Amino acid sequence: MSATEHRPNMDFWQERVDLAAAFRWTARLNLHEGVANHFSLSINDSGTKFLMNPNQMHFARVKASDLIVVDADDPETLEGPDAPDPTAWGLHGGIHRHCAHARCAMHVHSVHATVLASLADSNLPPIDQNSATFYNRYVIDDHYGGLAFEDEGARCAALLTDPKVKTMIMGNHGIMIIGDTVAETFNRLYYFERAAETYIRALQTGQPLRVLSDEIAEKTARELEQYPEQDIRHLNELKAILDEEGSNYAS
Repeated sequence: MSATEHRPNMDFWQERVDLAAAFRWTARLNLHEGVANHFSLSINDSGTKFLMNPNQMHFARVKASDLIVVDADDPETLEGPDAPDPTAWGLHGGIHRHCAHARCAMHVHSVHATVLASLADSNLPPIDQNSATFYNRYVIDDHYGGLAFEDEGARCAALLTDPKVKTMIMGNHGIMIIGDTVAETFNRLYYFERAAETYIRALQTGQPLRVLSDEIAEKTARELEQYPEQDIRHLNELKAILDEEGSNYAS
């Protein structure tokens, strides 16, 4: 029996397993930063109640049963055991409170996305298939205001009101990815980091960039959005690898 077939007596078990797998793989790819980053997944219709990693637990250790339930409308959530730190509450609480379409939110300081966020021009031009995925589908936050406490979280959430925009390049900070499911959001996070790495490495050559036309970039983005089940299969394969390795992520 695989780890994902085990069902402890906890609500939203499959969602917990998927989110735990995303934490583990994010750590394996070194897309996290110490114990400072956070993922969240809504579990009620309004989106205001969500699963989140415990306060400052390393992504490589997160298990499905470790995930805590946070209520963006209840500040007393911060008083519970392993409650999220104030920046997690501010940023993710703000997004889930103001953007009901953001069912899942993943915030990391991954290396290449953060390098891009540190440039005076943080745009990601469509120079390959991966970067074309994000054509006209991201927003740049040019007004970093310090640690993401509640006011900063509300300000960031206001930039994600367009359902078409599911990626926020957080100037001087990192990246925020949103989506409907863990699989969709993690897949987007993975490919954004790959796209940012390709772009940064291309800049390092000092050679002129081969930028796709607007027409082809938009066509490619639409085709990738409609590609069947790629995100689901991606996450399922990662869980299968973890299961074969005997990981305890799904416990």
